[in-house]
Formats: sequence, C-alpha cells, structure tokens
Amino acid sequence: MTDTTLGPFANAIAPRELSRGYTWAECPRWHEGALWFSDMYAHRILRLDADGVPETIVDCSTRTSVNGTEVIPGGFGWLPDGRLIVTSMHERLVLAFDGAGLSEYADLRDLATGPINDMVVDAEGRAYVTQLGFELFAGEAPKDSALLVVEPDGTVGALKELGGFAGANGIAVSGDGSRVVTAEAFANRITVLDRDKNGRLSGRRVFADTPSLPDGICLDDDGGVWAGMPSVPAVARFVEGGAITDIVRFSLEQALPPACVLGGTDRRTLFICAGLDVMDWEESRRNRNGTVWTASVRVGGGANRP
Repeated sequence: MTDTTLGPFANAIAPRELSRGYTWAECPRWHEGALWFSDMYAHRILRLDADGVPETIVDCSTRTSVNGTEVIPGGFGWLPDGRLIVTSMHERLVLAFDGAGLSEYADLRDLATGPINDMVVDAEGRAYVTQLGFELFAGEAPKDSALLVVEPDGTVGALKELGGFAGANGIAVSGDGSRVVTAEAFANRITVLDRDKNGRLSGRRVFADTPSLPDGICLDDDGGVWAGMPSVPAVARFVEGGAITDIVRFSLEQALPPACVLGGTDRRTLFICAGLDVMDWEESRRNRNGTVWTASVRVGGGANRP
C-alpha cells in the first residue's frame, strides 16, 4: 500500500492472522485472560482460546426482538457482579447475560435516535453507550446525537449537555477513571472528555483529527489511542494533538479493521477485529470473511477499559 496519509515515518507493525470464519468481527474485549468479541451478523459473542479457537458464550439468535429487528450484538462489558451486558443495536436495548440467558437490562428506545452502538462499562458499573444517531443501514443522512448513559442503579439518560456527536463509535475509559475517549466516525476525529468521581463528563475537546473515519478504539498506558480505520484500511496509534506513532496496515482484499483492544501478557498484544462485508449482512453471513489478527506493540493497555 502506497498511501502515506497515516504518517510515513510512523512505526510500521505487521499483523498476524489468529482466527477466521466470522461474519463481521467487532467490539473486542480482553477479559479473564482471553479475547472476547461480537460476531455481529451471527448474533453471538465469542471467546477465543490461545490458539484462536472460538467458543460461543452468548447466543442472541434465539431471542425474540422487541421491535422485529435482528438482534445484533454490539459493544459489551461486565458489571461489578460479574454479569455481562451488551448492546442490542437495533432493538436499542442493553441486555444482561447471567451465564444462562439474556434479559432486558436497560431500555434506550426513548433516548436513541438511531441504532445504539458501542459501550464501555466503568468500575462502578456505569455504562456509557454510543449511538449512530440515524438509520445508517436504511440510507438516512447522518445527524449528530447524544452520548447515552446507564447508571449503576439502572437509570438511563442522554448526555445532551455535552452536545451532539457525529456518529460516536468506539468508547473507552482511562485506567484512572479521569477521562472518557470516543471516536466520532462521521467527523474524522477522536474526542476526549473529563470524568469526575461520580461519572459525570465535561470538558469536551478534540484529542486528534484523523485522516479517515475512526471506528473502534482502545487506550494505552502512555495516553495513546489506537483506532481502527476500515476505509484505509489500517489501525493506527494517535497521541494527543493528532500525531500518529504506530501503524498496522492491511490490504483492501485482506481485511477492513474496525476495532482493536490491547490484551495478552502485560496487555502488549493488539488484537484486531476485521471483516469485508459490513453493509451487506447476508453477504457477510455467506462469505464469513471476518478475521482476528494480532500485533505486538510497545506500550501496554494497563487498567484502561475496555
């Protein structure tokens, strides 16, 4: 690939394929020594062993949707009591999995203006939820929308005081809990907010302008933000101000990487989810071009979430 818009002098890292055979692999998480991710159009959340062999942990395929839409799992995380919660994107619900079955945890239908998307759960069990803001898959024009929150007591709200976000996508909380970072996909920027001890957000500002649509993100212990940019296609590490320090590049035929997370020993392995058929769900299910890759990086993920 000859494109140099992502920093021709940045450190180039070669990816290694770990596993394949998925629909659209998304929203990776490192939890209890293993990689977890959403195999979205197969309606499931998987856990990979060290050899890249998948195990289905959450199967959403048998759930009856509240509004007739497909139950597509997006971002997920764990509550302090150990339950996994996951966004059901098109139902606009957050579901809870107790190890046996799914139940409704939070209803965001009155707040969301489009499909809900990614989510990060803080140490207290508060979930910050992003939303597309419009019906992307129905061809609607983009529009800004609020970040959503599900408080530990189950109360839901739209954080309208922060202003609208242009397709907020990946979202993360710093290890010390002082910052929340999100990727505004349709504004080509990564945004950072201050977070107080009660989980309130303020001080919205640009962390980095990006040369292409940023999708899923993760944070490292030096303040860097790794962002998937499927249209490039690459995953790049940004520092505040917008400089790119590291790049993992792919070919268009190989993988379009939307999301990444730091895991492994000292959380210094970057796990990258990818696919080829995000907009055509049936094509995605037929072709199973979804893949998971790894890359060794210089700075670990520490206690950052996810």
